[in-house]
Amino acid sequence: MNHLNKRAWIIIAAAAVIAVLMAIIIIFAPTGSTSAPVMLTVSPDGGGKKPETTVTTGEASVVTYGTNSYTVPQSLTESEMRAVWVPYMSLYGLTKEGIDKIVSDCRNIGANAIIFHVRPFGDAVYDSEFFPWSHLLTGTQGADPGYDPLEYVIEKAHENGMELHAWINPLRISLSGGTPSPLSADNPYTKWRTDSDPSNDSWVVDYNGGKYYNPAVPEVRRLIIDGMVEIAAKYNVDGIHWDDYFYPAEDSSFGDGAQYSAYTASGGTASLIEWRTENINTLIRESYSRIKATDSSCIFGISPAGNIQNCLNAGADVYKWCSSGGYIDYICPQIYWTFESKVAPFDARCREWKAMVTNDDIDFYVGLALYKAGSDADGGQWKRSTNIIARQIEYLRSDAVRADGFMLYSYEYISGSQTFSEMENLIALLAANE
Repeated sequence: MNHLNKRAWIIIAAAAVIAVLMAIIIIFAPTGSTSAPVMLTVSPDGGGKKPETTVTTGEASVVTYGTNSYTVPQSLTESEMRAVWVPYMSLYGLTKEGIDKIVSDCRNIGANAIIFHVRPFGDAVYDSEFFPWSHLLTGTQGADPGYDPLEYVIEKAHENGMELHAWINPLRISLSGGTPSPLSADNPYTKWRTDSDPSNDSWVVDYNGGKYYNPAVPEVRRLIIDGMVEIAAKYNVDGIHWDDYFYPAEDSSFGDGAQYSAYTASGGTASLIEWRTENINTLIRESYSRIKATDSSCIFGISPAGNIQNCLNAGADVYKWCSSGGYIDYICPQIYWTFESKVAPFDARCREWKAMVTNDDIDFYVGLALYKAGSDADGGQWKRSTNIIARQIEYLRSDAVRADGFMLYSYEYISGSQTFSEMENLIALLAANE
């Protein structure tokens, strides 16, 4: 046997030994999953979700939705953001079992992130030093639910290879219908309005039946930011998320007249809307700075309304946020129209927003109106077509936009008869790209 043949036989023998060892590892290795994989089955008659044992191949689960089957990898983290908003309406009486279901459902449609509502009404769906426990959990604001939902949902999301972003409404305390009511004794609104100090009464504002924090007040901004820093410090969240609620009024009917008068009396020359816009910008800059100082890996982003003029009227300076550093890590406008819309065609509105993002460090996501699927919205367009969301995602991925991902509004609509066909087409698209 010459030198080359001897070397070849050595290589072949070594390869055979490696192959045997790999076979032994595959046979006896654990799956790596901390929770049993489930199969999502949804019937078109609105039968809902039925957890079953999936077909599992290696580290992947084969999932079906209607007539489509696709593979969900053990870890779903990838370059494209595929998020689902879980709003406060989904959190009433929330239990650990309910959280398990939310995470499983989101994972099984191919999502890789959950945007979880943790402060919808100046409250907390977590153990907070600054805000009372949310009424959503027990029916009474301030009542301890006996566990920490944020801590638990983070654990479960990460076990399933998904990101968890804590979603807050920075200014809203209650809706015009009185939700939540009553406010707890330890709610900042209650404390400021019932203490012996009249100077802090205007730190909160009653407007159009609702209650709001007044962002013109430095102490109020500090409270809002302290609450976000608390989340970033205590919890292993991947991000903190704001939606589209800023100033609820465009005119002087919102009760911040005392602060604006003090500003002009000191020589300020900005108009009311310019002054309000700077209050919001200051809040966002300081939020970003302190979140990053607490946890540099925690991203901070905002999902404003898709109508740019409405944003500007509410004090949301989206042009500045998208072009400057130190405000946000991503923008996610809620572009809730169709391609055929006469008011705001989806493609044109996407290009308009994308053109605003001139800072290369800012990611561009788009919020999609899954809740409209199968409904009479927009003159029946969502009933006449069942692949609107899928086509929108294809457009976001195209060279015309090159978006970094999308978010679906909302969790309640990822199953059920109304959105079944739309979801089936959406999942087929996602499956084709796995």
